[in-house]
Amino acid sequence: MAKLTVPQVKNAKPGRHGDGNGLFLIVGELGGKSWVLRMQRNGKRRDFGLGSTRDVSLAEAREAAAATRKLVLKGIDPVAEKKKASGIPTFHEIAKVVHREYAPGWKNKKHAAQWITTLETYAFPDIGDRLVNNISSGDVRDVLAKIWLEKPETARRLRQRITTVLDYAHAKGWRESETPTGAISKSLPKQPRSTRHHAAMPWKEVPAFVASMADRIGAGEVVQLAIEFALLNASRPAEVRFATWSEIDFDANLWTIPAGRMKAGKAHRVPLSERSTAILARMTELRRTRNNDGLIFEGAKLGKPLSENTLTKPFRDAGIPATVHGFRSSFRDWCSDAGGVPREVAEACLAHELASETEAAYARTDHLDRRREVMERWADYVGERVGN
Repeated sequence: MAKLTVPQVKNAKPGRHGDGNGLFLIVGELGGKSWVLRMQRNGKRRDFGLGSTRDVSLAEAREAAAATRKLVLKGIDPVAEKKKASGIPTFHEIAKVVHREYAPGWKNKKHAAQWITTLETYAFPDIGDRLVNNISSGDVRDVLAKIWLEKPETARRLRQRITTVLDYAHAKGWRESETPTGAISKSLPKQPRSTRHHAAMPWKEVPAFVASMADRIGAGEVVQLAIEFALLNASRPAEVRFATWSEIDFDANLWTIPAGRMKAGKAHRVPLSERSTAILARMTELRRTRNNDGLIFEGAKLGKPLSENTLTKPFRDAGIPATVHGFRSSFRDWCSDAGGVPREVAEACLAHELASETEAAYARTDHLDRRREVMERWADYVGERVGN
């Protein structure tokens, strides 16, 4: 292979131009020029970047290629040696440190494992070996772009975790600035709005499920009663898990959930059916904490609520494709298909905010009396025993 000349380097067209002994001049479509040394060692081919022609002349590129070649033949990794000499760690190294330092503070071990796995899967292949001071906002943007639309939730978590690593590096003095997350997000396309649907049981199957719940899910009595109470009142699991005795008006058969525990941020009155009050009567017999603010459905630990997993696991273990939250959908479908419940009343039962601003402006009632009738009818339907 003929050696390159200085004029040839200056006038080189886009493509790869060889100088011999594995040294190549790479010219991009936009005119950028850089030197690369290609070597094969132990059956593996590897390219070593030697810099841009703006900074490295032809003669200097040949010298750098020769020096790099000697190191490789001695079994020394020139890239690793260069990084070590700079004293600045790679993204991969810092991510491991951050994970090691932060993990003890995370209660959820699954989250701790997922935190580093997300980076290993989506970030390390592109920027893992890069020095943290050489990672630009554009580099981060390119990593995120690969899954930004395909896996939006994962991409958002990845953005947060990359930012944590780079900001940690900034705090340690290895980067000049914090990560410009705003600029990165603005450079990416708008993600499609996604709605997560909770697995729901068809409303026609609910009575049979309630009748056989003890045998089907094998949970303790308190858990079963909590599930049934949530089902009867079309409540979100958290609303039931954190319900306290002070929220119950036994004289009016009314459960008032404070605004702070409601998704919409507004207090919600729940008219209690006869079966719901019977469940509460049984819970007074099982009650362990006697103060007025005590939890109705206490967990195994005194004064602590049932965990979210405690209400989810029985369905999963029994192979039932449903969730406690999904019973809200079962109720809503029953309202439409069999209950003959007007839309505004059904939505009020679920404590949904009206989508239309005009409609909401004219809504001056929470339809309590009408909802009381609906919830009693729902409880009667749920209490039906298949085959009777």
